[in-house]
Formats: sequence, structure tokens, C-alpha cells
Amino acid sequence: MSQNAFDQWAPIASHRPWPRRVVDNEMWLQLAERLAAGEFTLLGLWGEPGAVHLALLGGSSAVAIASLACPDNAFFSIAAHHPPASRFERAIQDLHGLRAIGAPDARPWLDHGRSDTPAPYRFLPCEGEGLHQIPVGPVHAGVIEPGHFRFTASGETVVRLEERLGYVHKGIEKLMQGAPLARAAALAGRASGDSTVAFALAFARAVEAALGLEIPQRAIWLRALMAELERLANHLGDIGAICNDAAFALMLAHCSALREQVLRACAACFGHRLTMDAVLPGGVAVDLDDGKKPILRELVARVRAGFPRLVRLYDDSASLQDRTVGAGKLDPALARRFGAGGFVGRASGRAFDARRDLAYPPYDQLAFEVPVFSEGDVNARVWVRIKEVEQSLSLIEQILARLPTGEASAALGEGAGEGLALVEGFRGDILAWVRIANGAVERCHLRDPSWLQWPLLEAAIEGNIVADFPLCNKSFNCSYAGHDL
Repeated sequence: MSQNAFDQWAPIASHRPWPRRVVDNEMWLQLAERLAAGEFTLLGLWGEPGAVHLALLGGSSAVAIASLACPDNAFFSIAAHHPPASRFERAIQDLHGLRAIGAPDARPWLDHGRSDTPAPYRFLPCEGEGLHQIPVGPVHAGVIEPGHFRFTASGETVVRLEERLGYVHKGIEKLMQGAPLARAAALAGRASGDSTVAFALAFARAVEAALGLEIPQRAIWLRALMAELERLANHLGDIGAICNDAAFALMLAHCSALREQVLRACAACFGHRLTMDAVLPGGVAVDLDDGKKPILRELVARVRAGFPRLVRLYDDSASLQDRTVGAGKLDPALARRFGAGGFVGRASGRAFDARRDLAYPPYDQLAFEVPVFSEGDVNARVWVRIKEVEQSLSLIEQILARLPTGEASAALGEGAGEGLALVEGFRGDILAWVRIANGAVERCHLRDPSWLQWPLLEAAIEGNIVADFPLCNKSFNCSYAGHDL
């Protein structure tokens, strides 16, 4: 982040690895204006009693955090200048009672009204001749998480989609408050079950930064191995599910079979199909026996043998291409404005990948490419996943070939401090911020990539037919649980 007025504020000494600065209202508003001008990218906005925190990504890939005291339980709205902050501010109001002055939308977000007579939720108006509304959810067909989608349509064409989420709010931040680090790590790994490794890794790296702890090299490489297996399993599942929503069930069957092989390999090597509770502050809870390396090498060989045929099947099926090409287009400018990560951003030209651009180990020693497309449609989001499957297979091979020997964990001690981490999950960058005192969590905030992707789904579906929503929705595959906290 370049030298500017913000850099003149003294950083909090105990915050690592990037600086956190306590600013005043004037500086807070300057940062909001610079966000609006595109100088920074919004990484996160969260609160605690009496204060709000703003995490920013600069053009030089540096990260900084601005904090503002709220003695009157109010702060000037970032969303008034930069709309991607709106849902964060609404959540801060619900969770901490801090009001965003001048906010464009003051409706509750996570709070669904616990009083006996809650006021009806006001969906945004949409006017025009012949428009009708279609309410969907929060309970859906199939075993999926709850979320409400309010469509306004003209005939079959979607004019507006408005989401209402928060139905799976778990109170993770409150549960973490005062929790021992091991308990908090388990909670982090359950923020969104399909990203358990990525969330646990983000939390662990934030804790280790706060404590100034260096962990063994073997643990670092094992974490990356687990993360790439998680990415591989999820991308295979998504590719099949997207095709299934386009009535091409054959791809779902074949991709599900490959995903099942990944999950079985994880269970055999790390004791859990999702590799849950394997990453902890200080290292990993389970080591990889040398005798089990062949299981993973055989897995890579099987996916390498079967996956290219599925790619050809996808690419050569005209009926499938007719559904995915051109559907659910996300404007690259909007993807940049919202700082969309993962396959959502990379399918619309935003090339950010925390593994490369923030270069945390061992990715700074590994060779991989970040696939980027510009079309921004369902097809592009499928192709990002296809290319990332290929990259993950290569990364798994590299890690197995270079896995260091030695210990797989280090003692934590009883230190104190603050830490922030960004790691790349399969959906995109995951943020974790933690404050530790007396060996326990004093405050913690986790930010799923879906916070910045869900609003973009509303934009991408406009102009599409209602029947294409499941296809577009699955191509985004935003997390409900990770978003709802």
C-alpha cells in the first residue's frame, strides 16, 4: 500500500503481519472515498463492542486494517460511498448494535426478528407494467441450506433478484469469545463444512501471526496438501452439479465418482473424508504416513486418466453448451468493484489469488498458474474450475515429491497479540482476524468469500429466464453457512 495519509497513523504494535491503525472519522471517510475510486479493494468490514474494523487490499497486494472507535455506537457508513460494504454494515448493526450513519440500507441482515411481533421484512420495490413476484425458499427442494430468493419477473425474464440470508446464523463469533485456541479452531473449521481446511488454515495462520509463532516446515506443506485435496474435491463436485442443473446428469455421475475417490483418499490418509480438525494452530493434528503416499499418487493418476474425457464430454455436448454459454454473465467491472475472489472473479477477469498474490508458504515455492477468463458466464466459471482441477493435481504431485521430514506441530505457549490471515479456499480468499489474550480468543472474525459473491449473483441473473436460476446459482455456489456466521 503506497505512502499516504493513512500510513502516517501509528500502527498497533501487537498486530501482525500487516498493520492495524486506529483512525479518526476524517481518515475513515477518506478511506471510503478511496475505496469508491477503486484505489483499494474491500477485504472485510466487521465490528466489536465500541469499534469497527476495515480491511483493505492495496494495488501493491499489501493489506492494511483501519479501526474506528464508536463511543456513540455509530460510525460513518462505508456503503454510502462503496456499495459492497452494505451487507457488512447491516450485519454489524445486528451483531453489535453499531449504526452506520448515512447507510443506504438499514434493514436487518442476520437478525430475522426474535420478538413476538417482528416487523415484516421489506423487500426493495420494483415497478413496471406486467411484473410479478416469485418467492423461493428459505426451504428448498433437496438437502441444501436455507436462503430466500425474491424474484421480480416480466413473463419468464428476471427483472430483479433480491436475496435474504442469515437463516443459518450460528453465532460463531460469540462462541469463539473466551474459547481456548483448540476449541476456537474446531469452530473455525465448521464455519462452512465444505471449506473446513481453508477456514481452519486461515484461523491457524492468524493465531500464529498474533503469537509470532513459526511452525515446522512439514506442517506447512501438509496443510497445502490438504487444501489442494479439498479444492479438488469441491471443484469436481461443482462441475458435475452445474451440468446436472442443465439436465446433463451423466456429468454429475462421473464427476461424483471422481470426487468420491478424493474423499476416500482423504479418509484413508488423514482420518476424515473432509479432513476436518486436521489443521490446528501450531501445525497439523494428523501426519501423513509415508506408506500412504501411494494412495494419493494413485488418486492423482486416476483423476488424470478420467478427467480429460469428462472435459471433452462437456465441451462437445451442444445441448449443454447451449445452456452454459452466455448464461449468468457477470460484468468484469462489477467483479473488480466487489473484489470477487475465486472462480467468480477469475471467470470475469479478476486475477487475484491469495496463494500467489500474497504468497504464503509453501505456495511461494510451488509452480502453478491462475486461470483467468473474461466472458463472465456460467461456461467461464466451469472452465476456471476445470483448469484449477488440473493445477491442483500438479500441486499435489509437487507437494508429495518435496514433502519435508520432521515434526508436524509446535507448542503454542501462552502469548497474546492480534493477527490477520488471508488464505485461498476453493471459493476464493478467506479472511481470519483474531485477538488473543491469556492463551484464549478474545475476539475473532471470519469472512467467507461468499460475502462479496452473493450480491453479484443478483446482478448476474438479471435478464436471464427464471428457469436458468438454478444453473446460475450453482455456478456461483456461494456458501450459506460461511456467510451467515
